[in-house]
Amino acid sequence: MRGKVFIAALTFALGVVGSLTQQNANAQTADPRVADIVRAGKLRAGIGVVAPHWAVKNPQTGELRGVAIDIARALAKHIGVELTVVEYPSPPAVLNGLKENAWDVGFLAIDPSRAVVVDFSTPYLQIDATYLVADGSPIRSVAEADQPGVRIAVTAKSVEEIVLRQSLKKAELRSVETIPSAFELLRANDADVLAAPRPALLGLASRLPGSRVLADRFHAAFGAMAVPKGEAARLAYITEFIEEAKGSGLVQRAIDSVGVRGVAVAAPGNP
Repeated sequence: MRGKVFIAALTFALGVVGSLTQQNANAQTADPRVADIVRAGKLRAGIGVVAPHWAVKNPQTGELRGVAIDIARALAKHIGVELTVVEYPSPPAVLNGLKENAWDVGFLAIDPSRAVVVDFSTPYLQIDATYLVADGSPIRSVAEADQPGVRIAVTAKSVEEIVLRQSLKKAELRSVETIPSAFELLRANDADVLAAPRPALLGLASRLPGSRVLADRFHAAFGAMAVPKGEAARLAYITEFIEEAKGSGLVQRAIDSVGVRGVAVAAPGNP
């Protein structure tokens, strides 16, 4: 009996040593630009769980799916580590993770105001931003929404809010924390228009009978991966990965797999 216990303990110890040895070997042979991630054994990806071009969660199973999830999973596999998704209620909230060093890469729309605290890879996704209006609304185009008395609901600190604050002349912006909160304003007639990425609006339109997603757009955002300032080597690595992912069809397959409408693969390089 003692012999069996001893053998089991020895086997376990050897397994631990072997695992650590393999991790050390992987770290030594890994691309030095991501050697710290290899040593940690996981890639921490900060993603807003709000829309399918980023991520959405199955309420029954808790499973996450989305274009950003597929891209993050492919990057983790490329590096040779496991993926850990760090969830946020909106893409702007991903930036909150910088304070706690909560993620290695974040998924965000590119905006100059965000470039103060992070550096962006070249984009992998083009995302149109437009309006959702309720049944009976006379608004038929983006330009028609910029009128006195028109209330536009939008996510606070989002690229959409940043763009609209610079461009609107007459309409009133109503900023809330998340897209679902903005949708509730529209549904309760506390807003006349909901501003958001087209993929999110197309999904929400089915929950508000008679509502319409406008055909034109007020902005085209570009989804990319971000790293904290000062991580130039990591940025170079993920930029190379993004360019390969666009050229190989990986990004398009992610779009098709999730069934996202209103987005397109970004052009090569940095449009």
